[in-house]
Amino acid sequence: MSEIRFVAHGVTLALAWFLTVNVAASALVAAAVGGLLTPRRRFRPRSFEAPGFWLTLRLLPAASSAAFVAVLFVPSYWAYEPREAAERFGGVTLFVLAAGGTTMVVTAFIRGLEAWRSAARRVRHWMTLARPVTLAATSLPAFEIDADRAMIAIGGVLRPRLLLTRGLVAALNDAELSASVAHELGHRRAWDNLKRLAIRASPDVLVRLSAARTIERQWAAAAERAADRVAASEGTAARRALASALVKVARSMPAAGTVAEPISTLLADADITARVRRLLDGDDLPESRGPEPRIPWRLRRRSVMPRLSAVRVAMAVMGVVGAFAGYVPLLRAVHEATEVLVNGVL
Repeated sequence: MSEIRFVAHGVTLALAWFLTVNVAASALVAAAVGGLLTPRRRFRPRSFEAPGFWLTLRLLPAASSAAFVAVLFVPSYWAYEPREAAERFGGVTLFVLAAGGTTMVVTAFIRGLEAWRSAARRVRHWMTLARPVTLAATSLPAFEIDADRAMIAIGGVLRPRLLLTRGLVAALNDAELSASVAHELGHRRAWDNLKRLAIRASPDVLVRLSAARTIERQWAAAAERAADRVAASEGTAARRALASALVKVARSMPAAGTVAEPISTLLADADITARVRRLLDGDDLPESRGPEPRIPWRLRRRSVMPRLSAVRVAMAVMGVVGAFAGYVPLLRAVHEATEVLVNGVL
């Protein structure tokens, strides 16, 4: 019985720590977003344009909380917590924190499950009106939906399917259709549907703040730009074809905005005008930057060798040794902080 109480006490503390770290990380992310997107900010690194930057920022509270519990709290609890200490579960503060952590995790799971089920229902509905088609550009299962509205989407996470409507096929010429398919394949290669699901199922306090919606809009826009670059990598003709397809589809179907379900569509980002201008101007596209300059072999060798120098290797080894040396004191510090959490004022 004491072992069961010990484990139960550890789970309670883990949930309390998960919520505590989550609140702190969410506050930091919210403050960072306010600083990153301020109109007065003149310098914007290219990383701001990458979907991975915004996805990492959005998942950071949940990831940092889980990492803290798994890497620091659990080992410290197992190593330093006496078995008899589990007889006391702490006061109201610990109970409230643990209950809050439990609610946050369960709510996030339900939110992710609902997004998954909603997308599955939508795809099943589309499939009742669909017939299989063969596209030369991809081996991905493709289906044409019997609908007048112009739409193309990638549905599904584990078994993705390319869905395009009869209205889309009628509205676009061959080049525009190929560019639209290439755009959706860009979403497929980036696993954007899985990333949408991860965002929806992320257990954090950030979801309650406006900063979360800002980050999600930024990620959606960056993901669309990345998919545009995939489609535009075939050259100028492909860029223009995709820009034309965006205009035609936007006239037929309003932009969906940020999509919560794990479904990628051509118009997931509402800023169609900026995307079309970017495609026509060739901004931030592979061919607009020109070919990479050729570097002689000897110069390449000289530029690579310093990275493998003994100094760098020694610094890396010292860093690893230092991390291990500081790990045990850090576990002790986490245990002491846990005692403060258990013996709170309330």
